[in-house]
Amino acid sequence: FHHLEAVLNILQHHQLYAKLSKCQFGLTEVEYLGHTVSGRGVTMVQNKVQVVLNWPIPTSISQLKGFLGLTGYYRRFVKAYVVLATPLTNLLKKENFKWNPTATDAFNNLKIAITEAPVLALPDFSKPFILETDASGSGIGAVLSQDKHPIAFFSKKLSARLQKQSAYVREFYAITQAIAKFRHYLLGHKFIIRTDQKSL
Repeated sequence: FHHLEAVLNILQHHQLYAKLSKCQFGLTEVEYLGHTVSGRGVTMVQNKVQVVLNWPIPTSISQLKGFLGLTGYYRRFVKAYVVLATPLTNLLKKENFKWNPTATDAFNNLKIAITEAPVLALPDFSKPFILETDASGSGIGAVLSQDKHPIAFFSKKLSARLQKQSAYVREFYAITQAIAKFRHYLLGHKFIIRTDQKSL
């Protein structure tokens, strides 16, 4: 309970008060902003996962935006989220909404990715971080981990200009973007970058 005492002391020092009826102590897990946080790590709240699973095939742009909004909120749990979602996000750019078999595959693959999402580890700032990055012709991706346990995933679609660049440039861009994304973890701490681009 030393951490609890430290938090209460900080609150008292700054003359901040917590209403006792709204406080809970000694819990093994808590729900926070759609996430379940425990000693094991961070998972998605199960009722949100169920909402994704039960989502019907969208028949309009607004329905598709709702699905992408929900799954996008949990993108840190999904490896290469942008790649999986691209066939769906492409439909948002078209004037006439027209569902197709490629969209169905992407829709189902995103559902599977959400249901199979790993438990994300809580960071241990006494240990070095591992940052693995990758780049394809259309996007970049990264995973931040410790002791082979993922802490968060990151992915981003490449612009048309960057898609035309060499593999070296795309891989280097992946590294810089991943470091920027996970800056709040990495700043002031030791981390190792792993990439399959040997020239880097």
